[in-house]
Amino acid sequence: MPKRSPVSIVLTCEHAGNQVPAPLRPLFMKAGDVLNSHRGWDPGALPLARRFAAHCGVPLASTTVSRLVVEPNRSLGHKRLFSEFMATLSPTARQELIDQYWTPHRSAVEELIAKTIGSGRTVIHLSVHTFTQHFGDEVRKTDIGLLYDPRRKTERTLCSLWRDELQQLQPAWLVRRNDPYKGSSDGFTTSLRKLFSADEYLGIELEVCQKFFLDSGAEWKRILKEIPVSFTAAVEQFAAGR
Repeated sequence: MPKRSPVSIVLTCEHAGNQVPAPLRPLFMKAGDVLNSHRGWDPGALPLARRFAAHCGVPLASTTVSRLVVEPNRSLGHKRLFSEFMATLSPTARQELIDQYWTPHRSAVEELIAKTIGSGRTVIHLSVHTFTQHFGDEVRKTDIGLLYDPRRKTERTLCSLWRDELQQLQPAWLVRRNDPYKGSSDGFTTSLRKLFSADEYLGIELEVCQKFFLDSGAEWKRILKEIPVSFTAAVEQFAAGR
């Protein structure tokens, strides 16, 4: 039987902040509420991603410019790459935003993954996000979402293991796979799957309901402590069972 390659974790956070570059601030003068909402960033994602980085002992690649400036988790040409606040910008100005804020993050992560795979290791890429509990008229029941491409057995297996670990740690949490979003929809992990095979690359998006962060109570502390622990336990099981 051929020897299985060891695994390495790559950690990213695409919606870590809601900063707006100084030249663009006039476009957001009346958009403070939107910038501070889930549309402007993922509240709680950065401290959670930093906890993962500390627990896993890996660096974190994050973007702190608001997704309303340019959306780092959308592909070039996607209709939501730029928000309505960028509507007055020229094509040249938009391209400058891509060059300055979108490309550096995406290219650096892609290069790291390619280098790690080239060294003979399988990459488990975890992209950390949070989601709003109230979306329009919908009240989402999911507490934690694990997003992946169901066509990829490796991703499916890892997320099943991770869900089991989470449920053992906290049975009260409602953990769902590919909810509240589909892991196969347009995103950074989706684009990377086009470059790397299922045996080389696993792209997993973690989605945690923002209610825990906004409450900032005991349950948020459990999130910060136990989700990274459950993840590494699942990774160890995955690596051992390959």
